[in-house]
Amino acid sequence: MSNDKLAQLSEAGVSIWLDDLSRERLDSGNLAALVRDKHVVGVTTNPTIFANALAKGDAYDAQVRELAARDASLDAVVRELTTTDVRNAADLFRDVYTASNGVDGRVSIEVDPRLAKDAEKTAAEAQDLWKTVDRPNVLIKIPATEEGLPAITRTLAEGISVNVTLIFSVERYQAVIEAFFAGLEQAKANGHDLRGIHSVASFFVSRVDSEIDKRLKEIGTDEATALLGEAAIANARLAYAAFEELFASDRWKALAAEGANAQRPLWASTGVKDPSYSPTRYVDQLVVADTVNTMPEKTLDAVAEQAEIAGDAVTGKGAEAQAIFDKLAAAGIDIPDVFKVLETEGVEKFEKSWEELLESVTGQLDKAKG
Repeated sequence: MSNDKLAQLSEAGVSIWLDDLSRERLDSGNLAALVRDKHVVGVTTNPTIFANALAKGDAYDAQVRELAARDASLDAVVRELTTTDVRNAADLFRDVYTASNGVDGRVSIEVDPRLAKDAEKTAAEAQDLWKTVDRPNVLIKIPATEEGLPAITRTLAEGISVNVTLIFSVERYQAVIEAFFAGLEQAKANGHDLRGIHSVASFFVSRVDSEIDKRLKEIGTDEATALLGEAAIANARLAYAAFEELFASDRWKALAAEGANAQRPLWASTGVKDPSYSPTRYVDQLVVADTVNTMPEKTLDAVAEQAEIAGDAVTGKGAEAQAIFDKLAAAGIDIPDVFKVLETEGVEKFEKSWEELLESVTGQLDKAKG
């Protein structure tokens, strides 16, 4: 194995995606350099990432002025700015996409988070985004809310590749896989070639520790304190056990026989929130083949410098992970409530970021119109 830790991660079967995108990254050549030098084979975006990108610098000013001159609406300007970045990133990753037979070289863009509770509008926006970006290597991100599940199925049924986001619990993840299977079955019935449809399921990691650690500290017993930092990795390992089980089913085998691609688990929210934890823990402790780890550049750099990649750290650890959750429940953690809070907060954070994005673009439009 190479001494390059990112190469080791890639060789272990983990696809490294960057959890960030901006016009500056594209124009400066930074993203191309990460592809060339840091084994990055995909990019994920979300409303927070776009809000941050548009709030900084002047990279978007020329396009905003052009759109202002055309008297484009606020929503149309936001759509044009974000889809332009995603389209250009997709073009940058086209060679990776081709070389990996469509598995990697993917760029994700999220539906308007304000639609998270409306399945019909979410599915309609997913189709619109797919047509607007107009690149085969885009993934449309749809949140795994209860209302999002039928939108996931409907979108896949149209032959559109999907990144399912904001998954926190294993139970919801199982429902996501069910929605994925149903979507592929409907896509086949609709005459789509299943070989062209790809999907990932974005299982959030660090936020689970943040919420559960906070509650453990409030409980304050020795039993609770001993469980600090144990929940998130155990939760992800349980998710992987569910993935193995459901993708060994006869239902999946029938789809695979038609050329369907498995929906890969994607570890999201892998930047460490607690500075007392190793900055690479949500990467090197979740190494397993045929998965994706999408990380901010700070985490990518930490992995390159100090990760300990020691092969598969996930397979066969389901029972051990379940034991941790049994202890968490015994210590007084209301597990269902944790996941409910995390999903609600996740949607609210993206809605807030979307509003910040709209405010930022409004300011830029006002400035452009002078």
